[in-house]
Amino acid sequence: DTTGRPAETAELAGRLRAVIQHLLPLLRGHDVHADLTPSRLTALAVLAAHGPLRVSGLAARMNIALSTASRMVDLLDECGWIARRPDPDDQRATLLSLDEAGRTLLDAVRRETTSRLAEEIAGLPQDRQRLLYAALPALEDLAERAQRPGPRRPAPDPVDATS
Repeated sequence: DTTGRPAETAELAGRLRAVIQHLLPLLRGHDVHADLTPSRLTALAVLAAHGPLRVSGLAARMNIALSTASRMVDLLDECGWIARRPDPDDQRATLLSLDEAGRTLLDAVRRETTSRLAEEIAGLPQDRQRLLYAALPALEDLAERAQRPGPRRPAPDPVDATS
């Protein structure tokens, strides 16, 4: 328990950040589709989980500026991965959702990245695999907290950042 012990919490955060950064290449979908950048993949995943959304809702969930989200939506639309329709509650607004091509792409990326990650996990000793499994509830709680919309430090704004 690191509650109230900032040094231990900071060390845990630093080590976890480093681990996640090293795992990120396994979770990117570049080899499934050349135009799929990490930010576009995130947008598709957000729309799959929380859509339909207005552009402002997508921006809030991704913690990016509205103008950045708007440019990203235009790119996703050009790729044919999302559908736009009028918001029934406000005809001036547009709702965004995945279309069939976007859903198919996201499913393919998830299958491929899960397969790659499973290969890496399978290479670990059984005791390490059990430790990973035991840590999942805490990691899931952390991920849920991180996905909550709301004020946080501003995220970088580039639409196609690859880091």
